[in-house]
Amino acid sequence: MTCSSCQEKIQKALQNVKGVTNAHVDWRKGEADITMSSHINTTTLQEALKAYPKYKLIEKMDGHSSVIEEEKDPWLKKPIADTIQVNTTVFEKEKKSWFQTYKPVLLIFAYITGITLLIQYGMAEFMWMEWMNHFMAGFFITFSFFKLLNLSGFADSYMSYDIIAKRWRGWGYVYAFVELGLGLAYILNFDPIVTNIVTLIVMGLSIIGVLQSVFNKRKIKCACLGDVFNLPMSTVTIIEDGLMISMSVIMLLTLL
Repeated sequence: MTCSSCQEKIQKALQNVKGVTNAHVDWRKGEADITMSSHINTTTLQEALKAYPKYKLIEKMDGHSSVIEEEKDPWLKKPIADTIQVNTTVFEKEKKSWFQTYKPVLLIFAYITGITLLIQYGMAEFMWMEWMNHFMAGFFITFSFFKLLNLSGFADSYMSYDIIAKRWRGWGYVYAFVELGLGLAYILNFDPIVTNIVTLIVMGLSIIGVLQSVFNKRKIKCACLGDVFNLPMSTVTIIEDGLMISMSVIMLLTLL
């Protein structure tokens, strides 16, 4: 595949297949991750792409790509078919416990909470506003760090559920830097009213896609920690976004 436009067309065609709960195509790698409510064979998926005959689906077995040759014109000796490798995933019973699944995000929250509380411990009195400022700074800087480790991977995951990223993939790239900017703004105490208004707008828009995915019971990957951890979308993501929204509202009410 040669562009994101092709990616979007193929992705949409695969998502329209009955039984497919989510389809994510990476045009750079030439791969697609497809989540299904029950197994769908590759032939059925290929049929969904009949409008795009140059793309051929090949299932990856046990995480390893099948070794195949591209179809070639016998006279010109040139490829006549692009290849998309498909890694089909069916969500079965959750094998990990709830704690094991969300251990990375729980540890991050524990670290941020502990460090920001220790900062207040050294003060003459506990200042809630300052603690929230530090907590939100730690949250945004840490979460943007994980997104920036694989910015392209995050953008691809984010566009599977975010209401803006679905329409414009570039928002995934911008969003990671918006989070970083908000983290720096909180730690520098830059114009608290503007910073909290931006937080309220950004997180408010972000939570819409999360709510839609959770309420529709879509078993997809949460992009909150970028492409580093394979965390499923759940109420934990709602709590995470809701916490940031709540804190920004409290701080705005206190400041205004």
